[in-house]
Amino acid sequence: MKLASLKSGGRDGTLIVVSRDLTRAIEATGIAPTLQAALEDWMICKPKLEALYRHLESGNVTDAFPFSPAECSSPLPRAYQWIDGSAYLHHAELVRKARNAEMPESLYSDPLVYQGASDSFIGPSDDILIADETAGIDLEGEVAIITDDVPMGTTREEAVKHVQLLMIVNDVSLRNLMPNELAKGFGFFTSKPATAFSPVAVTPDELAEAWDGAKICLPLICEVNGAEIGRPNAGVDLYFDFPALIEHAASTRELEAGTIIGSGTVSNRDTSAGSACLQEMRMLEKIVHGEMRTPHLKFGDRVRIDMQDKDGASIFGAIEQSVVQYSRKS
Repeated sequence: MKLASLKSGGRDGTLIVVSRDLTRAIEATGIAPTLQAALEDWMICKPKLEALYRHLESGNVTDAFPFSPAECSSPLPRAYQWIDGSAYLHHAELVRKARNAEMPESLYSDPLVYQGASDSFIGPSDDILIADETAGIDLEGEVAIITDDVPMGTTREEAVKHVQLLMIVNDVSLRNLMPNELAKGFGFFTSKPATAFSPVAVTPDELAEAWDGAKICLPLICEVNGAEIGRPNAGVDLYFDFPALIEHAASTRELEAGTIIGSGTVSNRDTSAGSACLQEMRMLEKIVHGEMRTPHLKFGDRVRIDMQDKDGASIFGAIEQSVVQYSRKS
């Protein structure tokens, strides 16, 4: 099934069920007011939501309405926890070269994750608001999962059953702020503004054979100003899959229902697949040409991230955003 959150209904949105072809939707507030509420009572809410989804798909629904991504927040408009990884080590290698940083050997045996800001995500059609264009604005195309309650000490084998929903991500980064921030030794903060997720979150069965229980084996299509910059396959060169990331994150704590875990920027060692972020493109240009030629994003630029099934239909709906200068409201 496919779930989304309308912006109406307060900070946590209004839960809706969306048709497979992303054209129609129906409110699910009779089951749970929000997606977070549904996840907290998932064993009871999931079968009811699946029944509503089947009802919507039947076409015999009088209270359905046209689905509009522009009216949606991210599926979870805010979350108790957003854990982002760096599971595609080719990406980690390239961006560390760009800031003259070493690649620790431990990254090849132990997943790297950080806790992202989760108090407020931006919707899939919302503007990317940045105060200063010189901050080095970049998109980062990722995939992510949403878990139910995960006990501390969950093993990789046990972790598979805790993957309840999947999304795609634009993890916006400010590249020029990163080196000084990371040099302090305490991780990302100001260099990571608000993150955007796809219009809908889907259950693993919606992906059919493209979901192998650990990763999504499909290309992630990334565009800037209508030009494709890459379509790396999310199932290729993933050094740590989602069960491994869950096991790592839950090694010393419980993960509460509604925890989001991101893969990090999707990146393939076969560079003919292109890139899911501009910084990779810039680093590859430096290797080949001796200089970075592609600029970071500017005000007015448009970003699009999508993932399609084998028939070319969008699975999650596209993230489509413009980069806009932030102006504080008085």
